[in-house]
Amino acid sequence: MTQPSDSILILDFGSQVTQLIARRVREAGVYSEIAPFTAAQAAFDRLAPKGVILSGSPASVLDDDSPRVPQALFDSGVPLLGICYGQQVMMAQLGGAVTRGDTGEFGHAFIDVADGCGLFNGLWTEGERHQVWMSHGDKVSGLAPGFRAVASSPGAPYAVIADDERRYYAMQFHPEVVHTPDGARLIANFARHVCGLSGEWTMAEFRATKIAEIRAQVGTGKVICGLSGGVDSAVAAVLIHEAIGDQLTCVFVDHGLMRSGEADQVVSLFRGSYNIPLVHVQAETLFLNGLAGVTDPEAKRKFIGKTFIDVFEAEAKKIGGAEFLAQGTLYPDVIESVSFTGGPSVTIKSHHNVGGLPERMNLKLVEPLRELFKDEVRALGRELGLPDAFVGRHPFPGPGLAIRIPGEVTKERCDILRKADAIYLEEIRAAGLYDAIWQAFAVLLPVKSVGVMGDGRTYDSVLALRAVTSTDGMTAQAFEFPGGFLPRVATRIVNEVRGINRVTYDYTSKPPGTIEWE
Repeated sequence: MTQPSDSILILDFGSQVTQLIARRVREAGVYSEIAPFTAAQAAFDRLAPKGVILSGSPASVLDDDSPRVPQALFDSGVPLLGICYGQQVMMAQLGGAVTRGDTGEFGHAFIDVADGCGLFNGLWTEGERHQVWMSHGDKVSGLAPGFRAVASSPGAPYAVIADDERRYYAMQFHPEVVHTPDGARLIANFARHVCGLSGEWTMAEFRATKIAEIRAQVGTGKVICGLSGGVDSAVAAVLIHEAIGDQLTCVFVDHGLMRSGEADQVVSLFRGSYNIPLVHVQAETLFLNGLAGVTDPEAKRKFIGKTFIDVFEAEAKKIGGAEFLAQGTLYPDVIESVSFTGGPSVTIKSHHNVGGLPERMNLKLVEPLRELFKDEVRALGRELGLPDAFVGRHPFPGPGLAIRIPGEVTKERCDILRKADAIYLEEIRAAGLYDAIWQAFAVLLPVKSVGVMGDGRTYDSVLALRAVTSTDGMTAQAFEFPGGFLPRVATRIVNEVRGINRVTYDYTSKPPGTIEWE
């Protein structure tokens, strides 16, 4: 990608919330990228950033083999912002001191602002108290030359430190998480005020740049794109089609594991609204036969992924002449598929296919969304004119209904779940709640219960409903429906869906760092 001239580089030391730092920078209108600390120098040289942010880490700077910052970054004159471990490693390398705390400081905390600094410009002033989110055991016990303390908490005497001359700032808490109310504004202050960036990175700019890149990469070659039915691959396909027209052919492998009406929506959108060449492969029988008797969730994912590749490869051979493969790979997929530190951030979603098609296909990858987060993909989709009802759909990962059916997946169970799930979403939309919820879905549990319906006893399945809110896709809270909603939905499902006699609601929330929804 042709990088924007104004950018921020984020060095990942293994924090489970590093992605959120990049999101906050981009929310400030500044392009950002994450690189593992092991590739820091190469990323710095390539990106030529106007600022660098050092992430947190599960490591301790007091250990001999702990991650470090290349000295060249300190010598570059570029502004630095250290977060948690990032603060500690700055002090350890610049002449300060770090000690192991007798007790850690985790969760909500309050810091007292003792002085002003460039990072607080127009935001915090001396004498104020502000809520933050702490998560640390070690702490800074001595400042490096040139630094001064500008805020403190009972557990962190150097909660925020500043060296305005060198434009070095660091904090013990995590500004990137929503639990620090002013955190996004602090990061924006670093990008806009400290680094002096304009904040003019927009999706329209990304669109124009990416179209030019696709044309330059593909030339007169043919591209095939595997549609999953989700937002990511659809946006990628529409963007590529805008760049190269009928040089693109899409292959939609209909595995029979999608929600009610979604397969028809994909075909209608691409053939009708966009007139994009589309091969629609009806493969429900193949997938369901292969899933017969399979109960392990990981085995389901692997079978679905492998079978999708096999079907796609067979169709690609029929098309012939393709030199490029288009995928809807997103930035989180890329980050999670790179082993940065061995910490929590290396978790890989096994159903994602990041550059994972067989080498025998001998196709070069076109991944136009590789630098974007999910909400940015939605924004690009709207920029491209895709209907909001499509780009605003709740996330529904690739294995689809297969991972919403614990136990064996059958046609009968898929149809039961599909109908119940459709009623659930229909009621959510009718109540005007769809856009207030980040993700809602039904799960057909591998449990049956005895019930009485009318004059007869029943022995049917139990259905679980789930709905969560999220601002970042990394943390979530159970959505609290208004009174009367859940009884109404439960009544409809039990009355209208044969095979279900009990409905329950999952009130579980997801803690910081959770990135799986299955």
